[in-house]
Amino acid sequence: MKIFYMVLGPFMTNSYVIYDENTMNGMWIDPSFSPAPLIRKIRDRGVHIRAIVLTHAHVDHMAGLNEGKKAFPEAPVYMSEKDRPALRDPRLNLSCMMPEPVICGEADCYVGQGSHIKTDFLDLTVLETPGHTPGGISLYDAADGVVFSGDALFESSVGRTDFPGGSMPVLIQGIKKQLLVLPDNTAVLPGHGEATSIGREKKDNPFLREDFE
Repeated sequence: MKIFYMVLGPFMTNSYVIYDENTMNGMWIDPSFSPAPLIRKIRDRGVHIRAIVLTHAHVDHMAGLNEGKKAFPEAPVYMSEKDRPALRDPRLNLSCMMPEPVICGEADCYVGQGSHIKTDFLDLTVLETPGHTPGGISLYDAADGVVFSGDALFESSVGRTDFPGGSMPVLIQGIKKQLLVLPDNTAVLPGHGEATSIGREKKDNPFLREDFE
């Protein structure tokens, strides 16, 4: 698996593209604001987008979805059904605070714990990590030892839970149950900020200490 990304929009969102270098078929994770430069990069590299995946339905992870669907109309959109209401509700997706609220069409495929999103040799396992949003998911590639954690787990931090549907106990429980059980050398590619690893976060993340409340 090959990976490239761009940091997009005012919230500095990591928008990832993964692909198989033999077939050049790939997936786009979290199309954020103003995705035109990333769309150009996808095309310049000859990557064929076969799926678009939302780790959750906040505006900074879906603001480029409509444009992405126009660019790659045959790519189905995957997300958790628990975040489905936020696609059309600017209050839930947080775009109500912006000059132009974001409203997106329905996803094509709703996934849950243990679902697989596949294309060619790419196989992402869905891990439910709610708490930042009700339908937050992480995407684990066991073959390459990589997990895309959305806004659940960050370097030395975790996602905010003061938005509609958020819950810190639920978030911490999901991280510990779904992510910290992965091998320590698993690379963590978050929705914002720098990459880290499961081992590092188990050791150093203050939010994951047993005495954290």
